[in-house]
Amino acid sequence: MLILAKSILGITLGFILAIITGLIILPFLRKMNARQTVSRFINPRHLKKEGTPTIGGLIFIIPTLISVLVLSLRGSIVMNHNLVIVLFVFISYAILGFIDDYLKVKMHNNKGLSVIVKFICQLVIAIVVYYIYVENGGATVLEISLLGIKWNLGIFYAVFVLFLLVATTNAVNITDGLDGLCGSLSAMAFLAYGIISYGSTWIVGYDSMALFCFILLGSIFGFLLFNTYPARVFMGDTGSLALGGALASVAILTHHEISLALIGGVFVIETLSSLIQIIAIRRFHKKVFLKAPLHHHFEELGWSETDIVKIFLVAGFLLAMFGVIYGVWL
Repeated sequence: MLILAKSILGITLGFILAIITGLIILPFLRKMNARQTVSRFINPRHLKKEGTPTIGGLIFIIPTLISVLVLSLRGSIVMNHNLVIVLFVFISYAILGFIDDYLKVKMHNNKGLSVIVKFICQLVIAIVVYYIYVENGGATVLEISLLGIKWNLGIFYAVFVLFLLVATTNAVNITDGLDGLCGSLSAMAFLAYGIISYGSTWIVGYDSMALFCFILLGSIFGFLLFNTYPARVFMGDTGSLALGGALASVAILTHHEISLALIGGVFVIETLSSLIQIIAIRRFHKKVFLKAPLHHHFEELGWSETDIVKIFLVAGFLLAMFGVIYGVWL
């Protein structure tokens, strides 16, 4: 019962603070002219979104950090090395995304940071995560419990951490293309990992990680009030990279890395659709999808934006729940 009460407290606190933050920060973003530049290569319906404020990820990032601080001061959350890793990744990717968004807004294009600079920054983040993790006795074992497989990766676990961080952040970022899509799917993923974290009782600070997930879940719900169709603000790379980084770090620390492919199944499918499209065009000079990633393909078929988000959200919820079943029982 205490776990349930803490979870509700975390969701409620994050939700309320996100609404307050949104009401404060949205006029500020408009005043600073932090507006989205829409690519002319996607569906023409998106052109009406030109000028919508971006960097809206701050609406759920700031409340999450404030909530963690407040609950930490009152003793509801205990700071430990695992929570420090999650917060470090969350903040680091938020900063990286913010810089990227700032450059896009300043230059009035969608270029931002170069791929090389992004990769170097993510490499540094992965090395720091690996160091803190190993220094505090973290196991460098990749386990597939369903098949009874265990691999001790040793030093190569650092490479795996880098891969998971880069893959997850890019997958979440790619999915951020329709109003409310990335936020709602991320909410389902953090709901699943909040439940999984509470069940991972052998991990130091498992309850603190779970509470972080539920706080972030509530904050995302608050953000969605401003981001669902028609969006008044976009999360930008500030939000999508922070969400992807936090998701990957929780998966690593709970040793449910494989579950991430199921829980974040829609993110995986979106990424694969883009990859397949690139390979098909470059290798065979043909398109598999009308446009990639997949949500743009459905737009080209004439689906409404809200219908696409609804279908993807249902799929995301079901995959997240199947991921909980796999992660907890199998």
